[in-house]
Amino acid sequence: MLFDSPQTHALALHTSSSQLGLAIANFSGDFRDRVWDLQRELSTHLHPYLAEFIQPQTWKNLAFLAVAKGPGSFTSTRIGMVTARTLAQQLDIPLFAISSLAGFAWSQKALFSIGEPIAVEYPAKRGAIFSAIYQLTPQGDRLETILPDTVMISEQWQAKRQDFERIPKILSIEGDLGYTVGSILELAAIAWQHGDRPHWSEALPFYGQHPIQ
Repeated sequence: MLFDSPQTHALALHTSSSQLGLAIANFSGDFRDRVWDLQRELSTHLHPYLAEFIQPQTWKNLAFLAVAKGPGSFTSTRIGMVTARTLAQQLDIPLFAISSLAGFAWSQKALFSIGEPIAVEYPAKRGAIFSAIYQLTPQGDRLETILPDTVMISEQWQAKRQDFERIPKILSIEGDLGYTVGSILELAAIAWQHGDRPHWSEALPFYGQHPIQ
């Protein structure tokens, strides 16, 4: 049991693509999530959907928040980060900013063995690639970062992959990522369980590219 009371919950937001993903859990049997394909209407619908989704819990029931920090859509990521930071500040609770790539990697962890590199790639603008490499800890309960979120051209990414002796498969992300919001929440809960309590001001987005570059 993660919290002292079953009434205590944690909430995650994922807006780094055109999908809005929300998840809430008390980690003792109550978990629910939902995904909306909002495209350009994300900024219009985020707040009313969030207010409806959290019920029957209230904001006072939340112990912490988690948010996907990118990489992904510049505008969508910014909307989610601003919302999460504002909520965490007003509620005076920790905010975990979790990599979108790490969330996807965690959702696919069953495909990998302990110590096996988990390489993730995600198309960026102008032919570039968002990429990261992780591996499961010896206990299999956390992700270790081998290569943090970065953006590079295809040739650079190919060369970086050759630096590692054994990358049997690459996780190539295609499409939206809001459906991995549950993994964002799980990674935050693991960090909470290990004693992490990040202040909302520490939550920073990873854009990787400027939208007009």
